[in-house]
Amino acid sequence: MKTVLVDYDSGNLHSAQKAFERMAREVDGGHVIVSGLPEVIAQADRIVLPGDGAFPHCHGELHGISGLAEAIIEAVETRAVPFFGICVGMQMLAETGHEYQDTPGFGWIGGTIDKITPDDPALPVPHMGWNDLVIDTAHPVLNGITTGDHAYFVHSYAMTVTDPAQRLAHCDYGGDVTAIVGRDNIIGAQFHPEKSQSAGLRMIANFLTWRP
Repeated sequence: MKTVLVDYDSGNLHSAQKAFERMAREVDGGHVIVSGLPEVIAQADRIVLPGDGAFPHCHGELHGISGLAEAIIEAVETRAVPFFGICVGMQMLAETGHEYQDTPGFGWIGGTIDKITPDDPALPVPHMGWNDLVIDTAHPVLNGITTGDHAYFVHSYAMTVTDPAQRLAHCDYGGDVTAIVGRDNIIGAQFHPEKSQSAGLRMIANFLTWRP
């Protein structure tokens, strides 16, 4: 079993790699590698797409590597490979991002990426730091994670989901903010599970043993 963390120059992969390797050892989850090569993605049993920074930049870097986006799409849509998007990697699941300019996403989760607008003007944007998860829909990757568990967020934009059934969890930051989305073989977290201590590590372990 091989899990590939996609390297497309859109974030520091070191902490994510260490967290996935640790949990793979604990749950016998196979090998974890980091690669931006389409031919490696084509052989992956699971795919993790991290992402830091602006949506258009991540989109450009992902599509700037010849064949990479196509290999991810083929794996997820045709082979039904389990896919985990993290932070901007989760936002890439949406239909369109509205950060700086309209930019297409994969379109696997109906919805858009919009700037956070807290009801309380005293709340700073970006939303940065620890926040409590509120679980909306049960999911195998969320086994052992409950409402009130903490996750670490760093973001100014968040997903507005078209189908409420595809929003698995949210948090409160001057209003509801989408925290986890998913459907079929696809899941995404707006927060950084690799930095979210016990809840994040549990989510990683669950993903590594998930059979959609």
